[in-house]
Parts: sequence; structure tokens; C-alpha cells
Amino acid sequence: MIDVIVVGCGPTGLMLACELRLHGVRVVVLDRLTEPSQESRGRGLHARSVEIMDQRGLLDRFLAVSERFRVGGFFGGIHKPWPDGVDTAHPYGLSTLQPVTERLLTERARELGAGIRRGSEVVGLSQDDGDENGGDGSDGTGERAGVGVELADGTRLRARYLVGCDGGRSTVRGLLGVGFPGEPARVETLLGDMETTADPATVDAVVAEVRRTQPRFGVIPNGDGTHRIIVPADGVAEDRTATPTLEEFRRRLREVAGTDFGVRAPRRLSRFGDATRQAERYRVGRVLLAGDAAHVHPPTGGQGLNLGVQDAFNLGWKLAAAVRGWAPDGLLDSYHSERHPVGARVLENTRAQITLLGTDPGATALRGLLAELMDFEEVNRYVTEMITAVGVRYDFGEGHHLLGRRLRDMELERGRLYGLMHAGRGLLLDRTGRLSVAGWADRVDHVVDPGGELDVPAVLLRPDGHVAWAGEDQADLLGRLPRWFGAPVR
Repeated sequence: MIDVIVVGCGPTGLMLACELRLHGVRVVVLDRLTEPSQESRGRGLHARSVEIMDQRGLLDRFLAVSERFRVGGFFGGIHKPWPDGVDTAHPYGLSTLQPVTERLLTERARELGAGIRRGSEVVGLSQDDGDENGGDGSDGTGERAGVGVELADGTRLRARYLVGCDGGRSTVRGLLGVGFPGEPARVETLLGDMETTADPATVDAVVAEVRRTQPRFGVIPNGDGTHRIIVPADGVAEDRTATPTLEEFRRRLREVAGTDFGVRAPRRLSRFGDATRQAERYRVGRVLLAGDAAHVHPPTGGQGLNLGVQDAFNLGWKLAAAVRGWAPDGLLDSYHSERHPVGARVLENTRAQITLLGTDPGATALRGLLAELMDFEEVNRYVTEMITAVGVRYDFGEGHHLLGRRLRDMELERGRLYGLMHAGRGLLLDRTGRLSVAGWADRVDHVVDPGGELDVPAVLLRPDGHVAWAGEDQADLLGRLPRWFGAPVR
């Protein structure tokens, strides 16, 4: 029997498959497309996603095909220098087109043994009652409880869990009947990758002039001889799935910029709006939602792909624990309680950014005021850590100031911290040498290292790098371990 079916072969689904396979979970990824999409809505990884790739030993692969960028703020069309003091050892983003990200994650998922089945469109699903927190999940007849899936070609599959990572128009979410409240698109933007025949200096001059009053406009080199064209649409299309035409781009470019730059030979044409919605629940029994299936928002700040990858990073080890049978009560539910607020916060900041990107006098004045405020280092750092997700802190209750935060990479006597986390296990980083994780050694590594930058005696890290405990008292540690890593093996 398959342990987990992942629906959707984008960055979220692929990252989740990689995380599950680290724990030996039998996973199959289904996608309705027969070939990978070459559309590149996501154009890079922010600092937290860079950290995630480093934590799993994938960063060198991304560095080999990406350019680093350092833009602070990056909020509502306002670009500032990277601020000092951002809490990361990776103070940069990576310019990586989405098809490249998907290729690298597909390679890794296959290396780890994940099954990937393209041309497999899900049209139906059902789930049986059973133990939702792990274990055998038997329904009393010898049949394991789980999720049944029907594909468009009539094939039926069965798994213990299913995760919908199938985008903003998620079939899985629709079949579950999960509410998706929010606001429909009120403004729309045309997006295309195509050639231009205009002189590059002319293009740069026109773009600089237009962006003084229209921040939703841009002509960006793709590095392959083409340009990404971003231009406001004339209203919102009745059929949002209809692909815009090259002539529509030319017309809007002439209206907005006074020239169409000689655009020709389009490779990809699409449209996106500012619809903002979030699933009411990220989990229904044995079915979960992640990525755009759980939340959609404008692409301002480049947060969408990153938010999905980070959903998968939070969910993967928890779902693996449920499959392997050691998940404590409530662990799988903590995926919703931790990630739903993070998603809601991204929706709020993108709503604010869309307002800032307006062309009316009030939006222009507000953008100017915020630009002045972001000249203050503390404001710039706050906004940068929000956009890059470095500032995310989960609510683990009262305790040490590190509790709930992800721990930055740091040098240790035994090497780099993130280099010790490639296997996706928990980690007790112990400067004292007096602590023990006996009983949890199958789930938690114990590293005694008195060096490094850590300013507390010891920290217990979850597999996603967030601090679950800090201190030096063994009894206190023993009280915290079961919350995240289940009962000890005796």
C-alpha cells in the first residue's frame, strides 16, 4: 500500500515528497500534466527557503544554476539595500526560475525513491475512518483506513494519507468541500516571456520613466535572450483561464508605455490577478492541503513559491511520524495551527502591497511615506525578515526567547549546524555534554559540541530547524521531548 499520495508536481509537492522519503515513507506524486510546465511564475528563493535547501544538503545544486540577489524590503515596489542584522547566515536570495527549481527537486525526489506519475488527473477521492494520528489505522476488518483516489483514466489508488498540492484551483480542495474564503481579483496583470527588438538602452529608459508612476510595470531580462514583460491589464478578464494574446500585450504596452518594444516570438503568455483566499482548514481527516491549494494571493514580494515550500517543510516530518506510528497526539494537527497563521500573514502583507502599487494619489503618497520609513534600518530589517520568512516564529508557549524560532546556521567544532540536519531528524545540540536523548535516539540526534555561536547551554531542534526547547536541565528536556517526538522506546 502507498503511504502517502501527493497530488501536484510543483515545488510544494516535490519538496514534500523529498521530506517524506527521508523517513522511508512510500510516496507517489501525481500530476495531471504529461510534461513539466515551463511557465515560470516563481522566480526565486528567499532567505528562509535558501536555509531549507541548505538544511537538506541541496543548496549547492541551487547555487550552481542561480544568481544571488540582495534586496532589502522588496515591499510594494520599494527596493532598499539589504539591512544589517538579519538573523540568517544566508543573507541573500537566489534567482532561480520555477522550472529549474522543479527540475532540481524532481531529481532529488527520484534519487530518494519517490514515485512520480505524470498524466494522472485526480477526479475523485474518499476516505475511511480510522486512527488519524498514526499506527496501524485498521478499521477492524483487517483493512487499513486510508484514502481512495480515482483518476480520470479509471485507475484507482489507495494510500494512508493524501496531500493536495495542486494549486489555486485545487481539485483536492474542491472534492473535500473545504471553504476558500477571501476576495476575488479586482486588478489583473499580463505576464509574458518574449523577445524584444527595441534597443536595450531605450527599453531601460522607458521602463525607468513608466515605473515612476506605474510600479506594476516591468521589462526584465530572462538571461536567455528573452524578456519578462509585466504590464497592467485593462480590467479583469471574464474568463481568467483564457491566455492573453500577443496583440493584447502590444496594445497594453503602447497604452501604458507609449511603445510595444517590438515584442515578438512569445514563449509563454499568462495573466494573474490579486485574488486573495485561504482554505478554512488545512486538514480534513487523512487529507491535507499545502501550497497554493491552501492559499492564493498576489505575487507581490515573490512569496508564493517560498510559502509552499515552507508548508511542505513543516508538514513532511509530521506526516512521516504519523505514518511511522510515533506521532504524539496533536502533532499532525499542529501543521494547521502553525502554518495557517503564517499564510494569513502573507495574505495580509500582499493586500497591503497591492494598495501600495496603486496609481492614485493616495497610494503614491503612501508608497513615498513607507519608502522614507524603510530608510530606518530597523524598519527595513523588520520588513525584510517578514518577506523572506526569516522572522517566522511558531507559538510553542512561554519559555526561552528562542522557543518557536528557526535557528540560523552556525559554525561548530564538528562543522556547520545545517550540515548535521540533512537526514531530517530532530537534533539536540548540547554544549554541556551532560544531557541525553536516550529513548528517542531513533528520532533525535545528540551532538555534543562546546564550540560555535550558540549562547545557551543546549537546544532541541525539530526536523524543520525550529527550537523546541532551550536550557540545560535534563528533567525539563525529558518533559519536552514527548511533545514533538512521541513516547520513548524502552
